[in-house]
Amino acid sequence: MAAMLFEDRIAERSRITRETDVSIRLNLDGSGHYHNETSVGFLDHMLDLFARHGDFDLEVRCKGDLHVDDHHTVEDVGIMLGQTVREALGDKAFITRYGHAFVPMDESLARAVIDLSGRFALHFDADFSRAKVGDMSTELVRHFWYSFAEHATCTLHISVLHGTNTHHKIEAIFKAVARALKMASIRHAGNAAMPSTKGSL
Repeated sequence: MAAMLFEDRIAERSRITRETDVSIRLNLDGSGHYHNETSVGFLDHMLDLFARHGDFDLEVRCKGDLHVDDHHTVEDVGIMLGQTVREALGDKAFITRYGHAFVPMDESLARAVIDLSGRFALHFDADFSRAKVGDMSTELVRHFWYSFAEHATCTLHISVLHGTNTHHKIEAIFKAVARALKMASIRHAGNAAMPSTKGSL
């Protein structure tokens, strides 16, 4: 039986508001190439890790009202990344649907579990001892993933099981979600054409 050939799933989105100007290009079936410029250096670093560890090709550009603070930039990048993932997934035919990953970063360990269900839910269990890492507020890590999950319409569970260094914890989270999403979005001819008894996701 000949192997089923799948085309790359690529999506591009952009949005301009009074607070941000965001554009994203994503290839779910890429090879980990990235170019991210949000003017929030730590967020750029996390997006780079997300792309590399998910094998996604990702370009993110954002100009935001950083004279106010980093909230709108981080939130809107999360929103747009979620929307772009949702668009790239298309009808979700032949995907694995569920994904999970445990990722250590030195003393820290994060777990991410995702269901590309078409239903939004977020469980986030992580505490950070620092208010900022670099130029990004750590309270926005949860908000980023909330915005992502809501607009990707996925169920996402994130837990930091242990750790002390805040940078390490957040890095482990981004890597773990990337690897879980990669697992969930993989298509295989042996998978059910639609992994749901409802017939759609």
